[in-house]
Amino acid sequence: MKKVICFGTFDLLHIGHLDYFTQAKNHGDYLIVVLARDSTKKQEQKDIAFCEHERLQLISSLKIVDEAVLGNQEDHFKIIEEKKPDIIFLGYDHPPIEKLLKEKFNVPVLRGQPYKTHQHKSSIIRNKVLG
Repeated sequence: MKKVICFGTFDLLHIGHLDYFTQAKNHGDYLIVVLARDSTKKQEQKDIAFCEHERLQLISSLKIVDEAVLGNQEDHFKIIEEKKPDIIFLGYDHPPIEKLLKEKFNVPVLRGQPYKTHQHKSSIIRNKVLG
């Protein structure tokens, strides 16, 4: 069984997120989704609409997701060490850390393609919904 792990905040879940999960799952049999912690978003000075446990509940309920977990607050790489994925899948807008991940974990690191970013991007939806 090939495990794929992907990452994100997934606040205000939308079709772009589902497309990201689909792209990730297409590379394996078992999809692990790691959600950013509230404390991480606070450090980044980013507002969230739903707390980490609400977001975890939402993502866990999706059929395409085999396992949803909260990231580690102190060491963002620890979850990769624990879950031992065969593939690390990053979003198209994730910071460029492929080289570091490949060196540290010796697994393929792939990047997803954007999905209609002119209308299905979290920042655009956030502005529409939350003003």
